Amino acid sequence: MLGKRDAVVIATAMPHPPPRLRSFGRSGDAAACLRIWRRAAEAGHPFLGPRDLDQEELLLRHRLLPAADVTLAEVDGVPVGFVALVWRLVAALFVDPAHHRHSIGRHLLEHAAQAHPALAVEVYEDNANARAFYAACGFRQVGRRPQDALGRPHALLQLERAFADTRARR
Repeated sequence: MLGKRDAVVIATAMPHPPPRLRSFGRSGDAAACLRIWRRAAEAGHPFLGPRDLDQEELLLRHRLLPAADVTLAEVDGVPVGFVALVWRLVAALFVDPAHHRHSIGRHLLEHAAQAHPALAVEVYEDNANARAFYAACGFRQVGRRPQDALGRPHALLQLERAFADTRARR
């Protein structure tokens, strides 16, 4: 007979169900993406201060979200991540830190690869977790910029994943 301790071990060992993916466009989607982005950016970009994040949030709100092809990931009907594509560029891929390591980012990335098998992305050189994630998903560094898009001295690594890599990683 299983006891309480056994139930906890079994529950934590079970894989997380895949998220439900859907298109951006519902009332509240922009606010949900901004909330996810802020939490994930604060966790993944500790080298950026609050003022830097405020600047980036304005760009996300007013330029990127309206222009990009955005897909949201939901768990139990609640948005927990999103990917924003501008042609083949992964302009943003963020998952709420409470849902990190649940394969949500990988599901969003594979969804994006269905439309554009050869993907590109830029990540902060100082963001070791993002670099590891993209490397695990088959991305390779093809370039480096010494400054970010806002001209700050935070290097960006340019990464690409070729079509062949999308099949090899499955």
